[in-house]
Amino acid sequence: MTQTDIETSGFPAGYFVLRSVASNRLLDVTMDDIEDGTEIALWPEKEKSLVESFRDPETNNQVFFIDTSGALCSRSAGHAIDVECDRIVLRHRRPVSLPFPNAYAHPLPKFSYSSKTAEISITFTCDPSYPPPGAQASNTWQGKTYLLTSIPMRKPRTIIDNASEFITSSILTPSPSLQARPDEVFNGDIDLAEDEVVEEERGEEAEVDDSSEPGRKVRVVAVPTAEKNMLDLNRRRWVVTPLRTKQAKTAS
Repeated sequence: MTQTDIETSGFPAGYFVLRSVASNRLLDVTMDDIEDGTEIALWPEKEKSLVESFRDPETNNQVFFIDTSGALCSRSAGHAIDVECDRIVLRHRRPVSLPFPNAYAHPLPKFSYSSKTAEISITFTCDPSYPPPGAQASNTWQGKTYLLTSIPMRKPRTIIDNASEFITSSILTPSPSLQARPDEVFNGDIDLAEDEVVEEERGEEAEVDDSSEPGRKVRVVAVPTAEKNMLDLNRRRWVVTPLRTKQAKTAS
């Protein structure tokens, strides 16, 4: 990997932390694990100092770097980050298995950061769905942009919340054919999990993140490249902060 490769990746040389703008949490290797397939999620910041010598080594599961091959890696685990379905996970180096590439053995994706949009995009060298041998080839994936996205978590809804929403929707939407039945509202069967909603169908309410739970999920969403700039969402934005070897000088 050359200096130009590092510069085009958008990430700084050396170690850095990745903060979600929407949740104000850091990318975190869950449970500080090192096992293959360990999920990467979001967790509150464990260490405030950005100076290497002042930091607690136990917080290195929130520190990342770009290695010499261009892969995004975890400092604590020493392993690269891969995409598994729509999750990002730790990935141990694996031997080639045929037919290559496949879900088990494939080139690692490249993560890139744009300081202009504050988005982290993922580039694949092959279809990330890894279709089985004999399946009809499709280039649909090449027309999409893959973005790292935080998943907001709303606090649990109460019966009062559901009843209030039902009454409001009944007043604003009088058409019987468009109203939800009370049993549908109260039993929750019409709700999808936060990470099951199609990205393009999320509205402003999906930006609400008021749960007291400390953790949040992150997902890789596929957005048609032609429509990428149609949505301006905080959950797609990240702040990359490099660690320092020395404390910053203050003006005297």
